[in-house]
Amino acid sequence: MTDGRRAVRYDAALACRQLAEADPKLGDLIKRAGPFTLRLKSQHSPFEALLESIIYQQLHGKAAAAILKRLLTAFGELHPSPQLLIDAPDEMLRGCGLSASKALALRDLAAKTIDGTVPTLTQIRRIPDAEITERLTKVRGIGPWTVEMLLIFRLGRPDVFPVSDYGVRKGFALTFKRLPKSKPFDASMLAKPAEMLKRGEKWHPWRSVASWYLWRACDLAGKASPPPE
Repeated sequence: MTDGRRAVRYDAALACRQLAEADPKLGDLIKRAGPFTLRLKSQHSPFEALLESIIYQQLHGKAAAAILKRLLTAFGELHPSPQLLIDAPDEMLRGCGLSASKALALRDLAAKTIDGTVPTLTQIRRIPDAEITERLTKVRGIGPWTVEMLLIFRLGRPDVFPVSDYGVRKGFALTFKRLPKSKPFDASMLAKPAEMLKRGEKWHPWRSVASWYLWRACDLAGKASPPPE
């Protein structure tokens, strides 16, 4: 059996080699962390992927999975079409466990899919990262971080740098900053986005790969801060 995950389409070995050449400290992390093993999630349409992202926001994974399962069951074990979601009664959505704000976000996602703001899977493959971010963040409840996760883990875009992500900021600090060994890590030690972007200039066009290794730096430190599953 397979979970539907796919290999990235870019040359990961080349990316790691060029990153190590451009930034020896990052190269040391790559060597310690081992091979790049990112596999892309099942390729749903942007509508389906964002529907799941909205449901999972600010919830424990098991709770969100239960809500998603109830929603899919309500629509016959399938992701609903945008129009079916718009037509669904509020009572049905609330009965699946959705809060009022998430129900509104899902309806807005459906409406913006119908009007073309949210592209189809075929369309999104041809759209640059910046345009994808500009379009998808028009949806209620969808911010830049959610789009960045979609770009990295669903679309396999190689040059995304989620500088607001806690794990990436922590991994950057662990890798590149001089941290006091006598103190446990706390939020004051997180790297600043401006500092990260400056160093990240040398990582083009492989910043997604660099970010994956910054998540791994947290694992190596003994307290995992992994990207979303």
